[in-house]
Amino acid sequence: MEFKVVQKEIKLQSRGWIPTFHDISKEVKEIVAEAGIRNGTCAVVSHHTTCCVMIQEASHDIDSFDLEYLQHDLLDIMRKMIPDFAEEHQYRHPGPVHLQYGRYVNEPGDFTSMNTDGHLRSVFFGRSETITIKDGVLDLGEFAHIYFIDWDHVRARPRQANVTVMGTTEDVGDRSFNGGEVVNTLRKYTPEEKEYMPQFDLQLKARDEEKKQ
Repeated sequence: MEFKVVQKEIKLQSRGWIPTFHDISKEVKEIVAEAGIRNGTCAVVSHHTTCCVMIQEASHDIDSFDLEYLQHDLLDIMRKMIPDFAEEHQYRHPGPVHLQYGRYVNEPGDFTSMNTDGHLRSVFFGRSETITIKDGVLDLGEFAHIYFIDWDHVRARPRQANVTVMGTTEDVGDRSFNGGEVVNTLRKYTPEEKEYMPQFDLQLKARDEEKKQ
């Protein structure tokens, strides 16, 4: 059975002034199709610490901020949890050493380090998603899309999503676990846990009296 690995980099351009949601579903699907891998996994990873990758339903409706309604709902929630960086010393980060490091590596100004909100928000979602490939197709279900989110909105800047596709070029046969039987994850009580207790009498006798009326 042949095992194959394909890696691609998707270049993106974030707009700044507000977090950017990039729908990269089409591009990732094209990479999987061109890879020729029938069954395996596809990992989509952010190259940046203020960005994350998320799988979510497409909301269709788009507002004047060019955000889908569900995306803007998510942004509203994150702003309540982690407010936009709006004034100096709002967060501990960045400190004086970090600011000087930014100057050392030729950042255009101290303002580019005022992205603490982006760093904190990306932690909640993580920088990667892994999707199963079945019979040459990403197993996203009917409604899921792949989004690359840039939470750093202090400036417009280029971004990169890394895609690694790996697996076999052959079929894998029946995928059913245990013959396709539904797994019952509900709690199963032991006979001891279901035993009669004298304390039940109060309820049982009241029920019997109601039946007699």
